[in-house]
Amino acid sequence: MANSIVLHETREKSAKQQHPWIFSKAVFEVKGRVNSGDTVDVYSHSGEWLGRGAYSPDSQIRVRFWTFNQSQSIDHVFFLNRLQEAKSMRESLALNSNGYRLVAGESDGLPGVTIDIYDKVAVMQLLSAGADKHRDKIVSALNKLYPDYSVYERSDVAVREKEGLQQVVQHLSGDENVQHCIEENGMRLNVDILKGHKTGFYLDQRDNRYIARLLAKDKTVLNCFSYTCTFACSALAGGASHVTNIDVSQDALNLGNENILQNGHSADQFTQYKADVFTALRTYHKEQTQFDMVILDPPKFVDSKSGLNKAARGYKDINMYGIHAVKNGGILMTFSCSGLMPSDLFQKIIADAALDAGRKVQFIQFLSQSSDHPILSTYPQGHYLKGLVCRVTD
Repeated sequence: MANSIVLHETREKSAKQQHPWIFSKAVFEVKGRVNSGDTVDVYSHSGEWLGRGAYSPDSQIRVRFWTFNQSQSIDHVFFLNRLQEAKSMRESLALNSNGYRLVAGESDGLPGVTIDIYDKVAVMQLLSAGADKHRDKIVSALNKLYPDYSVYERSDVAVREKEGLQQVVQHLSGDENVQHCIEENGMRLNVDILKGHKTGFYLDQRDNRYIARLLAKDKTVLNCFSYTCTFACSALAGGASHVTNIDVSQDALNLGNENILQNGHSADQFTQYKADVFTALRTYHKEQTQFDMVILDPPKFVDSKSGLNKAARGYKDINMYGIHAVKNGGILMTFSCSGLMPSDLFQKIIADAALDAGRKVQFIQFLSQSSDHPILSTYPQGHYLKGLVCRVTD
């Protein structure tokens, strides 16, 4: 059993059910000279082969499974096939955009690997020791499947430090232009490859932006945590009478200006408000300012289970003030992008926020991430984006 992991007898269930992670407390023994990122075979305590994955000695997630097929080697062919499968799946979806997620980590059988496509650019993010070790194979597969595309790496996320890895940002192949524009449901939206959030854009909200478009006709819209105003572009495309965007970043609002104006809307159709959203919503409540539709798309409030209660209070506060800001009979679209936030808890938080606000809320639609961000059935953690469309009344 060279380069192998043996599990505790009482910690084998998740591996046998093909969950892609093995936590450190499940490891009974490490056999062989195993370095960070190396491929290991995982065995039950009785010697049954369970899977093959990448070893991360510095992480609480000690092994991330590449495969549950014992005959499958982790080589160039493996990564090429995985990317080809992911590409074929995305091509089968009616995305109506040339910006999409090609690889969604564990949900595409490539744990720790995120790859987004922006027109003719592929941007990858490697989050684990195993993914980092196979960088060259992943880039080679990308170059073969997308020969005319530029490839960038945006592995500049703090989670890499938990894997004993440094943050990396680099251009790997092709043209070095970092400012790009994608098309989405008839809109042109700017993407900043190097400085933008995530890999440059929030692709996971594509479907929800379109829902906002359908709901926004003739409405005044308050777009909170607006970032580059893509929800605003959708709302205006749907006939919103006016959109107010709030974000703490002036750079994001400036890019939002470009997004809105390049889609044919005029400056009098929107207002940019550089402010802390919590502060702005409290001010609106004090001044009794309300809107026909409020969109709340905050950043992640929780990174660990220990922080869930604190995050729940934050979500409750922001949604209470968001509900206050909705006119009688108006719409609240609210989101949580925290993977540790269960859907039922998020729904309860909104219900409690409505009670505290003295308003009634009806849940009209339950929202999730776009279809190019699949959720593997054995990996419920892949369902990270939750959203609700609510009707708010007095």
